[in-house]
Amino acid sequence: MKIAVEGCMHGDLDNVYATLLHLQEVEQIKIDLLICCGDFQAVRNKKDLESLNVPLKYQAMNSFWKYYSGEKVAPFPTIFIGGNHEASNYLWELYFGGWAAPNIYFLGFAGIVKFGNVRIGGLSGIYKANHYRLGHFEKLPYNDQDIRSIYHVREYDVHKLMQVQEPIDIFLTHDWPVGITDHGDSEKLIRQKPHFTQEVMEGRLGSRAAADLMAKLRPSHWFSAHLHCKFSALVQHGNNGPVTKFLALDKCLPGRKFLQVIEIESGAGPFDLQYDEEWLAVTKKFTPIFPRTRMRANFSDAKLNIEECRRFVRNKLQTRGSKPFEFVRTAPCHNPSQSVANNNFSSGHCRNPQSEALLQLLELQYCLDTSSTQVEKLYQSPLLPTGSVDYNSEDIPIDDEDEDDVDELQEKYDGKV
Repeated sequence: MKIAVEGCMHGDLDNVYATLLHLQEVEQIKIDLLICCGDFQAVRNKKDLESLNVPLKYQAMNSFWKYYSGEKVAPFPTIFIGGNHEASNYLWELYFGGWAAPNIYFLGFAGIVKFGNVRIGGLSGIYKANHYRLGHFEKLPYNDQDIRSIYHVREYDVHKLMQVQEPIDIFLTHDWPVGITDHGDSEKLIRQKPHFTQEVMEGRLGSRAAADLMAKLRPSHWFSAHLHCKFSALVQHGNNGPVTKFLALDKCLPGRKFLQVIEIESGAGPFDLQYDEEWLAVTKKFTPIFPRTRMRANFSDAKLNIEECRRFVRNKLQTRGSKPFEFVRTAPCHNPSQSVANNNFSSGHCRNPQSEALLQLLELQYCLDTSSTQVEKLYQSPLLPTGSVDYNSEDIPIDDEDEDDVDELQEKYDGKV
């Protein structure tokens, strides 16, 4: 199976897809899947721009809306996670994962799926220590603080991923695991990005949550983005343990190292996207304690037995099948002839039928809107994970225009689209 990996999309689907179509033609290969490591910017209409935390000059529709409306169809199955520049109102609808557009699948705030027999997991957002142990308290319409905290990684989602026992082939995070620079050419990275010097030297560059997940899950491949540069590393787990191949990629711009095609062992195609049985069992177990206020999740309240959850999910999937529920539009499509946003759009939470159907399948109550019976309490002075730091990883300017050396793939295909 040939998988194309892309760094920060920033809504530029047209150019990424065109580059891959050109690559297929020139190299006489077939790309089976595209995966994107965040900042996807699934903006459906101008109202979504209100939930996109970017400087005003970058609040542009870009090209996702064409795929959402049906004007275009993604030429490759596409899987993505969220970063820190997202239409967070839309991604929240699909918290458990789902089709953001035909042939374009969001992994959710945390999730695992199968593409053929390749198991792909991911964690959306970026790590900020002061929000890590809080619940998902944000609600629409987002205020100036919530529009930033909504995409901060939460302990609840990481804890769910830490329960996974079966091997994972590919894992995605937007920011890098802290300490990953110790396993690659950190001197070259510092020459390329001098403003990273202090964080690299002090071992503070990246996400503690991502590092913990890498140590636990030990996937064969790990892909990230966020820092707008290409960086590779090999992580040996223990003296004789497996090796994780880490690769971070840039954003989609001419001359930048934003794309890589890898080949991974798999069964014969064609390949379909399917729910992952173990992950749905974890979802079944922990959704009853979903933390919808600032209060930290109480994991001891997750009383369901995981093996019973696994048997429940297996029976459900055997009856229904493992394909995700079908894509449904939940907001008006962008109309380029309209110069201003339609004020008739809803500013509150929309229940996406995909999320509702998945929860019904698992016989779980809907939990993504704020219950009026819940009492919000500010979790004062949350304890930080051991060795964690408050790395200000949001401060990566999206207009970073420093020059990179052009790798072989970009040398061959830049300027072709």
